Amino acid sequence: MKIQVLNLPIRDCFHPWAYRERHGYTMEQKELLRKITEVVRECGEIILHADRNKSAVDEKAGHANFVTEYDKRIQQILHKNLLQILPEAVFVGEEEDIHASVAKGYAFIVDPIDGTTNFIKDYHMSVISVGLTSDAEKYMGVVYNPYSDEMFTAVRGEGACLNDKPIHVSGEALSNGLVLFGTAPYYEELSKRSFEMAYDYFKKALDVRRSGSAAYDLCSVAAGRAELFFELSLSPWDYAAGALILEEAGGKVTTIEGGPLTLQAGCSVLATNGIA
Repeated sequence: MKIQVLNLPIRDCFHPWAYRERHGYTMEQKELLRKITEVVRECGEIILHADRNKSAVDEKAGHANFVTEYDKRIQQILHKNLLQILPEAVFVGEEEDIHASVAKGYAFIVDPIDGTTNFIKDYHMSVISVGLTSDAEKYMGVVYNPYSDEMFTAVRGEGACLNDKPIHVSGEALSNGLVLFGTAPYYEELSKRSFEMAYDYFKKALDVRRSGSAAYDLCSVAAGRAELFFELSLSPWDYAAGALILEEAGGKVTTIEGGPLTLQAGCSVLATNGIA
């Protein structure tokens, strides 16, 4: 399936092959997004019906860095089904070291369960995150919280949606906003700095929150529920989808230092509504 990003003059938008629905998507984009969200929603059912008591939990490098058999199972399903949808794409997944270059062509960048510790503890802040890139540029993003049945989606240049309804960042200043943050728990040297930064923001904002899922936090800023999110160390699968959703909702995403996010390697993330 070959997907083309179209930049057409207005007169050409009435051709059947370039027909755009109310969100501005081409028919090809709409069908691709529909297929991706369908696969993701099916994986959400696995999370909802998981028997955590019988799920083996393995530890990875770093503090509280876990992987369950459900992380692996969902990634395997996403790997198989997403590449059936777009065979020319490569697949980059958090688990089992399925990594590939995203420099050329299409690439799925996937976190099967973002918020694994939450999942283990039955704390309902875990999402499935699927980003699709084109020539190392963010192209589509899907983040799904099966517990709340919230499907966040975005297509580059076409805005962001929550359950098919457009979303936008808030217009609130930081002084009237909420700050979300991650503790970089896998990197002890960064955790103390994370809490110091959170306290600095706490003094400037209404309050701070910690959900345990970076992808969901990015979407929360996109939906206008919070005004800022930061974490000092994340991997591309944590933010590939959520960053696009936030940008398409009118927000701004950079590293802590103000540089662009990288999709081939991890980095820090600072996401705002563009005002905070």
